[in-house]
Amino acid sequence: MTTPVFEQTITGYSLRSAHGLAQASQLAYQDEDQIKTTTAVWGMPECRFFQVEFEQPFPIDDTQAYVAANDKVVVVAFRGTELAQLRDWLSDANGLLAPDPNGQGMVHMGFNQALDAVYPQVLNAVSEMRGNGQSICITGHSLGGALAMLAAARMRFGDSRLLADGVYTFGQPRTCDPLMARTFDREFKGRMFRFVNNSDIVPQLPPEPLYHHVDEEKYFDADGRLREKKMSLLGGLTDKVKGQTADPMALGTDQIRDHGIARYIANLEKAMG
Repeated sequence: MTTPVFEQTITGYSLRSAHGLAQASQLAYQDEDQIKTTTAVWGMPECRFFQVEFEQPFPIDDTQAYVAANDKVVVVAFRGTELAQLRDWLSDANGLLAPDPNGQGMVHMGFNQALDAVYPQVLNAVSEMRGNGQSICITGHSLGGALAMLAAARMRFGDSRLLADGVYTFGQPRTCDPLMARTFDREFKGRMFRFVNNSDIVPQLPPEPLYHHVDEEKYFDADGRLREKKMSLLGGLTDKVKGQTADPMALGTDQIRDHGIARYIANLEKAMG
């Protein structure tokens, strides 16, 4: 894992920020010691780790996140989960919509409950570490992307009124209803960046129209090229078919393979040149 660039104030969109935050999302899958060791190497001496375990039949084992900071930026990263567990989320009762805690629309019930477990501690850590007016960046892969988006919304629409400077998600599932998505788009215009890798199955779930994505999408096509603007419906479908049939010996696995955070990082490195 290379050293991401976190020393500058992160505002708006840049590939360098996306690359660094993708690595931060990847790091969220590690244990507490590895996370604290790595963020220190990254020049972020302050780091707090959070993990809350759930009892069955909740469809995942726990929620895990960390907050790391230096004098320029505070990074909040949420861990994703195994694809098999995420599929359980998208097929059981936890997939129902529930009211957003701050009245901005409806959100995925299970994602909302998972965030409930760590949000107060995360918000407290951000508030205590941000003594120098640093940029706030929130990130996550897969389920972690859903939690990152919801955490950014709670910070902004809740009592703290904190507005994140960058919300970068990778392979994020649909997380909310259209009303919540529109409200988020207005408030986070130029701050929210949702990366999707070609045939990645997770961003295609849960299905529309009940669930909706935020509008801003950065798409990697079947050749790993970054498309900054949305492709047409026909162009997007054609590109997905191209990705799914690129390897005749691995038909049917592209949707899962494209979901890995390592694929996102490799494609960002390609885009950076």
